[in-house]
Amino acid sequence: MSVGHLVKHVFASPFYCLYERFLQCRLTNWQIPEHIGIILDGNRRWARSKGSNNVVLGHEKGADKLDEVLNWCYDSGIKIVTIWIFSTDNFKRGEEEVNGLFSLIEHRTKQLKEDPKIHNRGVKVNYIGRIDSLPKSLQESIHETELSTAEYENCVLNVAIAYGGREEIMDAFKTYAKIHSQDETDLASIIGSMKADDLTPYMYTAELKEPDLIIRTSGEIRMSGFMLWQAAYSEYYFCDTFWPAFRKIDFFRALRSYHGRKRRYGK
Repeated sequence: MSVGHLVKHVFASPFYCLYERFLQCRLTNWQIPEHIGIILDGNRRWARSKGSNNVVLGHEKGADKLDEVLNWCYDSGIKIVTIWIFSTDNFKRGEEEVNGLFSLIEHRTKQLKEDPKIHNRGVKVNYIGRIDSLPKSLQESIHETELSTAEYENCVLNVAIAYGGREEIMDAFKTYAKIHSQDETDLASIIGSMKADDLTPYMYTAELKEPDLIIRTSGEIRMSGFMLWQAAYSEYYFCDTFWPAFRKIDFFRALRSYHGRKRRYGK
């Protein structure tokens, strides 16, 4: 950090603190989303911005940030959080990065199982996506973590991994067709009688309220297939900040933006 940036940071910090407190005080008067989705984007670019070629470092910092943000969510009264940490497209990345990321995710998954905050808050942890495409040891850790929180009902954390919105819709249709073909009904008849809402019960998050607000960090203004089915009427908030640098102020701004929206649900 240059001297100029350091001076700017030192003088800006008190104002950020004051602004954060101001927003937090206003929080009690806002309409808070019940279900929030977060696309954790910008880990690799954050690492490179710090002069590191080790992109896994960015993922590690991103995992640390997630712990903070989950606390902000639950402290704000948000009951359901869905985070996207690894897409089906991410399998195309370099082997070293993918293996390093899976190792990190497995480590953090084991931590979730033992995390007292998860158990004290009564957070049910679900992993959504094509879990069977993941390494066996990671699958086992996921199963153990889900099992250890299965009875909780206060809050929900959905972790989207090996996830793609198109793949989710495909999986839902395959399940629907398989179930409805058990009475020997032919595929043409199944398709002919289908209605849009018929697939909803077969989505990964079928038992949960659809997301009210979706946040994407890093400045990218696209959804990249995140919760394509469920997010038809969600509100969106795009933040320029890389995920590891996401601040509480950024989070509060997203909630303030949501509070200011008028949701019409296509009406």
